[in-house]
Amino acid sequence: MAVRSLPAWHRHHGASVLRRRKGSGEARPAAASVSISPAAGEAARVRSSSPPPRPAPRRPAPPCPAPLPVPGAAPMSRAGGDGTAALERAGAETVKRAVELDLASRFQESLVCYQEGIDLLLQVVKATKDEAKKHRYRQKISEYMTRAEDIKKHIEKEKQDGKYHKQIRIEENATGFGYEKLFQEYLTEIVSEVWVEDPYIRNVHQLYNFLRFCEMLVKGPCKVKTIHLLTSYDEGSGKSQQISGLEEIQQSLRNYGVTLNIAFSPSIHDREIRFNNGWMIKIGRGLNYFKKPQGRFSIGYCDFDLRPCHETTVDVFHTKHTKKM
Repeated sequence: MAVRSLPAWHRHHGASVLRRRKGSGEARPAAASVSISPAAGEAARVRSSSPPPRPAPRRPAPPCPAPLPVPGAAPMSRAGGDGTAALERAGAETVKRAVELDLASRFQESLVCYQEGIDLLLQVVKATKDEAKKHRYRQKISEYMTRAEDIKKHIEKEKQDGKYHKQIRIEENATGFGYEKLFQEYLTEIVSEVWVEDPYIRNVHQLYNFLRFCEMLVKGPCKVKTIHLLTSYDEGSGKSQQISGLEEIQQSLRNYGVTLNIAFSPSIHDREIRFNNGWMIKIGRGLNYFKKPQGRFSIGYCDFDLRPCHETTVDVFHTKHTKKM
């Protein structure tokens, strides 16, 4: 396995993709990318926030619509009813949540809730025989669809301007944050090249984490052909085991038509993952945010979605043009 002390792309461009605008706390990508809209998807335990001193996001006009009143939890009637009570309640609760997220400027999450709520309300309109109710819901659906479209345009403009930023807080002992859940939204079909900067791909469990990440890339839907790994050498007696493990991963990926380029740097500190569709994910703990399983035969040992996590923060950015490495 050929390794280098410091790759040219890292030496020329630096480990960080962000620069700070003079006189402001606003984070801004240093380089640009092709703007791609990922499939929407959010975990229920994820909460988004805009860390100071970043200014509050600009609210796309017009202001968000009023939520529907949530109907009482009346049982569905078998005689004389149209069986839409459960759908009606679920739809009203979902759009109510969408409006709350919208008012909090958590636009990506609110967009998902608007879309889910609209789908539920359309089912209500289709199922109900009450013409007055049909008319009322059609009006509200139209308002929500208009708002969702405004939010879509706002998010897309943020990406185009290189200002898109989403923050995900993973709580201590939270579950449901396997690599697929965290990254799949950004792994569109055009992704063919991935850069991983993580100083701690050293110990056995860290090598397994990187292997799991590579397995996710191989499964798709992206068509990854090249993975660049920048890490640091194990400083103790595990250096030979580290190199041996990375060589084995490198050979295994080659069998799937994927090239793994490995480089080492003694000064790397930041943890960062970039895809060549413009998405960049910075995880406070890198790929190593899972807790040690209780045993080799305990739930969560194989399935990372079931593995408790350490508390960490995930920051997602989008650049206007793909950084040339």
